[in-house]
Amino acid sequence: MTKAMKIRAIKTFRRPIAGLGLFLLFAAGLLLGIRYGERVVQRFHLDAPVCPLPVLMYHNVVSDGKETNSMTVTVSKLREDFAYLRDHGYTAILPRDLLSGEALPEKPVLLTFDDGYVSNYMLLYPLLQEYGMKAVISPIVYMTDLWEDGFCLWPMYREMAASGLVEVGSHTYNLHNPDSGMDYVTGGANGVQRRNGESDAAFRERVLEDIQRSYDRIAAELGTEPVCFAYPFGVTEPDAQTLIDELFPVSLVTRPGTADLYEGTVRLPRWTVTMEEPLSNFLR
Repeated sequence: MTKAMKIRAIKTFRRPIAGLGLFLLFAAGLLLGIRYGERVVQRFHLDAPVCPLPVLMYHNVVSDGKETNSMTVTVSKLREDFAYLRDHGYTAILPRDLLSGEALPEKPVLLTFDDGYVSNYMLLYPLLQEYGMKAVISPIVYMTDLWEDGFCLWPMYREMAASGLVEVGSHTYNLHNPDSGMDYVTGGANGVQRRNGESDAAFRERVLEDIQRSYDRIAAELGTEPVCFAYPFGVTEPDAQTLIDELFPVSLVTRPGTADLYEGTVRLPRWTVTMEEPLSNFLR
């Protein structure tokens, strides 16, 4: 019997039961259901009581007074968010915590930062240290290999990962619509999506090999295999899901909502954090 099942069993036996027959019927059903319950838990890599998991999505961070947009927050806004989480009893976790088999905190939250902007090192990382928060950063790996201005470099990721406060995931190697300046293309194939009429061989070379390359580069540079994948633009692709799920047991989309871990750890919904909305709109 798993730890989760033991907890549920203890709680159930504490409930008043009317009649010995009902008690025996319940006990038999519980024993018969243990193996099934264990399969459900193991299927989703969870060996702990299931709980809701709010996932918050951020991208870039700028200094106070700088211009912002729907993908950017200021340092003051981030401070406000971290203070809210701390004051309301939330504990920031990392994707690996979902796979560890250990019980999650009573009120977990997953902080996610996409694209890999250098502000994640310059502005976010000091705040994580100050507030004792944790976050997963999912870079467009090509931008890191390119040592592109405005994006984090490998030494930065190594330092942050070594602190235990940051986990590095994948946002693909270079599938964040490089031909359109990383912007979403209405009516087009975005991120990992298959293009109209694209052959299996072309899709494998363009998309699947890119995903594998992102995984291999992160593992090689950090010495740890990544477990988290953030879908560019939040769009999924059936022909890519098998590989993504095989490489990354945790994955993130952009559909709003609070994750239900009983449904698994892939394609978790996320709340998009902007300057305009307080976290109280997402976290009840």
